[in-house]
Amino acid sequence: MVTTGGFTSEGLALEAKALQLSSLTQAEALEIGAIAQSIGLERKLPIAIEVRMKDWIVFHASLPGSDTENDWWIGRKARVVNLTGRSTMHERVIAEEQGIDWHASKGVEEELYAIHGGGLALNVVGLGLTGILIISGLPQVEDHLLGVEVVTEYLARKGEQQ
Repeated sequence: MVTTGGFTSEGLALEAKALQLSSLTQAEALEIGAIAQSIGLERKLPIAIEVRMKDWIVFHASLPGSDTENDWWIGRKARVVNLTGRSTMHERVIAEEQGIDWHASKGVEEELYAIHGGGLALNVVGLGLTGILIISGLPQVEDHLLGVEVVTEYLARKGEQQ
């Protein structure tokens, strides 16, 4: 069963490159979170949002309709991005393309690591993984696409959209 919205690992690699940031400060991480919160509230999405700088939770919002389970998913998605430096959707697509058990191949427990869309690497040009945007509460393809929309909006506001 394909659960990845027709994404390919090649396409997701290009997407990640297009979404690179020029920097990621605490203030910028907060701005990314605020954009996600604003979109979520406007659309009445039952999501939880988190922005991390490595393991530091800089922004968290649990919007109406989300619950404690979303926090569990957020932690599992964040571990995947920290481990691989790629989005959770990218990791899922790689596993599906290669027909592998991702958790076994990485030697990690499924209970602690979730390759479900919604965890996006915040990569800074020349530095690599600097932060993570995590969305939880929608079907995984929608979680991923919302994260992409948020980072795209952030880059557009900064005049950095590529």
